[in-house]
Amino acid sequence: MAYVPRILDELLDEVQPSLRATSIYGAKGVGKTATARQRARSVLELDQEIDRQRLLADPDLIRTLPGPLLIDEWQRWPESWDRVRRAVDEGADRGRFLLTGSSAPRGATVHSGAGRIVGLRLRPMCLSERGFDTPTVGLRALLAGTADIGGATNRKLADYVTEIVASGLPGVRDEPTERLRRLALDTYIDNLVHKEFAEAGFPVRRPEALRAWLAAYGAATSTTTKYSEILDAATPNQGEKPAKATTLTYRDALAGLWLLDPTPAWLPTDNPLARLGQAAKHQLADPGLAARLLNLDSAALMGARGGSMLGALFESLVTLGVQAAAPLAEARVYHLRDRDGRHEVDLIVEGPAARVVALEVKLTATPGDRDVAHLLWLKQQLGDRLADMAVVTTGRYAYRRPDGVAVVPAALLGA
Repeated sequence: MAYVPRILDELLDEVQPSLRATSIYGAKGVGKTATARQRARSVLELDQEIDRQRLLADPDLIRTLPGPLLIDEWQRWPESWDRVRRAVDEGADRGRFLLTGSSAPRGATVHSGAGRIVGLRLRPMCLSERGFDTPTVGLRALLAGTADIGGATNRKLADYVTEIVASGLPGVRDEPTERLRRLALDTYIDNLVHKEFAEAGFPVRRPEALRAWLAAYGAATSTTTKYSEILDAATPNQGEKPAKATTLTYRDALAGLWLLDPTPAWLPTDNPLARLGQAAKHQLADPGLAARLLNLDSAALMGARGGSMLGALFESLVTLGVQAAAPLAEARVYHLRDRDGRHEVDLIVEGPAARVVALEVKLTATPGDRDVAHLLWLKQQLGDRLADMAVVTTGRYAYRRPDGVAVVPAALLGA
């Protein structure tokens, strides 16, 4: 199967040859191994018994195999991480090591690798990586204040809905029909509940309770819903609910498996704004997982059952693309909401020199004045610090409104 390039490849091309050790991390099934293999001369697959035995018998393989050396699923032998760290301390060649993994085992004593092993997150495939359309507006240009807003797409709302339920997990997307993709996602979720949690050191006594909590978390997509409310949604009409510590364990385990990708609240250091909220916005790593947990297929999302979830999942899909593109611009992604809810902006992208791009995500083809009101308010607050502002839509055309707000179809937004 031909390799499909990822946005992260551009960053890896730039930095990996100069780094002695690079870790590519992310949820299982996002394509970490395939991406790392593009640059490796030697591979140790530690999820394979033969390679684990080879390394146990001769730990110096880490030093003697031709580089770049990929140590895949390093967490299957956690000592491999520390051996790489020590090799870096002793002057390993630049570009020598690549490590991939989905989690670190709970309770394993592993040095952080800070300053020695540089971590880069690979997320599920976003729209531009899927070949959905050719982007004409780049996030880096928006941050630089030099974006040329233009272009057209033939993609419509139904196409975005198809992409939401198709998932950004390469192995799921390879399935030829929506029904087979649903089965693949069910298998992924079942494997998570019955196997991955336990392997990460979090045994699950009540798999049905964990799955219900996952579905409730999926229902909170693109919101700042409190964890207590997520628990209530997961256990309706149940007098005896799981303990708070149990649900926090669920959250911690999912975070450790890189299946949560929350958007933190924006709290600028030099803060010209008052009374900003601090709650993160909930996102699963892949909006397709949230849709499947809620039993929402394309027809359901386009119909009456879709309700507010369609807008929430569309925002999640756009957020995935912005999160994938941000590292190329040395930027971080946040959201803004003040404490009383009077003003909120879906995505705040903060780059070098604290320059900001503000993005609203709207499930509409043609945004009106109400859709840009919070962006214009933020412009008044930030002045020249705001590099650009845009509404990301389901429409056909990218253009600049007279008030300065860019209108960009999601299909045309890239890195």
